[in-house]
Amino acid sequence: MDPEAVIRWLDLTGVLFNAILGGVVARAHRLDPIGFAVLAILSGLGGGLIRDTLLQAGPPVALTDNAYVLTALAGAVIAFAVRLEGRIWDRAFPPIDALALGLWAAVGAQKTLAVGLGPLAAVMLGVVTAVGGGFVRDVVMRQVPRILGRSTLYATCALAAAVLATGLTLLGASTIGSLAGAALGAVLCLLAQWRGWVLPESVGWKPPRPSFHRLRKLARRAARRRQQ
Repeated sequence: MDPEAVIRWLDLTGVLFNAILGGVVARAHRLDPIGFAVLAILSGLGGGLIRDTLLQAGPPVALTDNAYVLTALAGAVIAFAVRLEGRIWDRAFPPIDALALGLWAAVGAQKTLAVGLGPLAAVMLGVVTAVGGGFVRDVVMRQVPRILGRSTLYATCALAAAVLATGLTLLGASTIGSLAGAALGAVLCLLAQWRGWVLPESVGWKPPRPSFHRLRKLARRAARRRQQ
């Protein structure tokens, strides 16, 4: 099986899933068809556009391969034509979101390795690919991006998927790395949602302030020592 073909199909699958999720956000905000299309494109293609721009390995693939834009628009049409809500959608949404996250983290990492960059850059851009579209979408909708907190693990799951995909690809198992990375990211994301796992908030160490009585005692001791 051609590894490049596998990566392309995984990438397009992630585009479709994230575009549908963008359309769901558009419906929640009662946007018109243009709004559906814009949010679907931002969600489905945003992370890949950021990744390809940073890689500087030619024009972003979303601009050279029409299948990407058409897939994103197909996701917008699905979300516009079908009310994705209720009990069925509540059960289907977590697996779709988790699978899209894992797919893009793995694909982003492998595309970075393919242009000759190192494993650290691959992991970083794998995470950017996975969360970039949702980040841009949330900013456009004037919401705090999901990955910045107040939600279950998301970027952390993408990080794990990118690390596994990078490691297996460096070992020569790129196809297995794509599938294993995507599966790991999806499973971790689902577990985080099921168990309610979140990263701890910043506590911040605050140095104790000496009380007035303690300062007075210290001053008296220093005076006694000088007298002695």
